[in-house]
Amino acid sequence: MRTKAQLEKLQESVAQAAKRTGIASAAKLATIQPKRHVDETSVPSVEWWDAYILKDGITSYDSSNEGLLEPASAAALINESWITDLIEHPIKMKAPTELHKPPEIPLLLTKKERKKLRRQNRQEAQKERQERVRLGLEKPPEPKVKLANLMRVLGSEAVQDPSKVEAYVRKQMESRKRAHEAANASRKLTKEQARFKRIRKIREDTSIRTHVAVYRVRDLTNPAHRFKVETNANQLFMTGLVAMHSDCNVVIVEGGPKQQRRFKRLMLHRIKWLENKRGVVDSEAANSTHAPCTLIWEGTVKQRAFENMQMKLCPTELFARELFRKRDVEHYWDMAYSGAVMESVGDAVD
Repeated sequence: MRTKAQLEKLQESVAQAAKRTGIASAAKLATIQPKRHVDETSVPSVEWWDAYILKDGITSYDSSNEGLLEPASAAALINESWITDLIEHPIKMKAPTELHKPPEIPLLLTKKERKKLRRQNRQEAQKERQERVRLGLEKPPEPKVKLANLMRVLGSEAVQDPSKVEAYVRKQMESRKRAHEAANASRKLTKEQARFKRIRKIREDTSIRTHVAVYRVRDLTNPAHRFKVETNANQLFMTGLVAMHSDCNVVIVEGGPKQQRRFKRLMLHRIKWLENKRGVVDSEAANSTHAPCTLIWEGTVKQRAFENMQMKLCPTELFARELFRKRDVEHYWDMAYSGAVMESVGDAVD
């Protein structure tokens, strides 16, 4: 009995809310109807969805015309104060496919197309500016007077007082110059911003794959050559190892493709390997049939093997190989050292 009384009280409160707000509250009431056995063959005197909009005291439809109400009589039974002009709009939800929609790839334009698009945009902006001036929404720009077009622009004014007009023109030219320099200064990067921009242009993403190059150098005793190799590798933010051995000098560098191209040009073209400490070309090295610097191998690996650029002096061949083995790249040393041995054997045979 207590549960039934609570349910009836709840239904009564919801019914009052339905009368105040209309359709939404009435729809909520339908979800809490008491469970009872319904005889499908019986026809109710008043349908429950009609009971909330009928006037008080009406318990059945008009029995005339076989239970069908005429429009005039139906309107007389409805309490119009309970019907409002409010419409319940369902909440718009995004389709589940849009969550996994692939990102749109921007259209890549050629340099000629970019210039054409920029020219068209500038023409449109100029036309809009002219239209605003024509409608009086914007002041027309002052004529760009120079000493070369002084007479053509000012005409009679330049003839009447040439000195005054010349001073005016020079003042205008100076103001345009100052405005131009101020605009350039506002766009100019600070030293810190310029440094970050330079670093961003040089540094490359090697999280997916790393480009590696292995060089063999016949002679690295010249400190100037060692300085150029180490300094350029650090400036290009490359990592690697320079192993100096009496029979074989190996240079390994890791980085991106752009960094590798710059370093490759340094090693194979820019550094004069035949020059000694005094800057004089060594005649014995110049007469050799083998190149002073050779690119042994270049390719890609999954990740870097070195954290920075290191230079190590290796007294023995075993020491050098152990240095490479600690990084799991001993095959680099094996390739370089075997090539050096083959060159020495060839020189001995000759």
